[in-house]
Amino acid sequence: MKGIRFHPNVAEEVRAIEQRAALNILTAIHRYAETGAGSVKPLSGEFEGLLRLRAGNHRVIFDETEDTITIHRIRDRREAYR
Repeated sequence: MKGIRFHPNVAEEVRAIEQRAALNILTAIHRYAETGAGSVKPLSGEFEGLLRLRAGNHRVIFDETEDTITIHRIRDRREAYR
């Protein structure tokens, strides 16, 4: 399993999300770290080099190395890329 790191601003973003949705997001991140399963796509443009994981109506923007996933932001799909 890959390690998961969160940027400091991510904790605040998770607290702003409804509890059930936040748990689903964290479960999706954990599942991806363990198995690589999930709706993940590479991003382009301003976010080139990053990946996005779809978790319901939210998007998790992250990058990964061989042993670590670093979460940069978690936002509603309407606001994720702004």
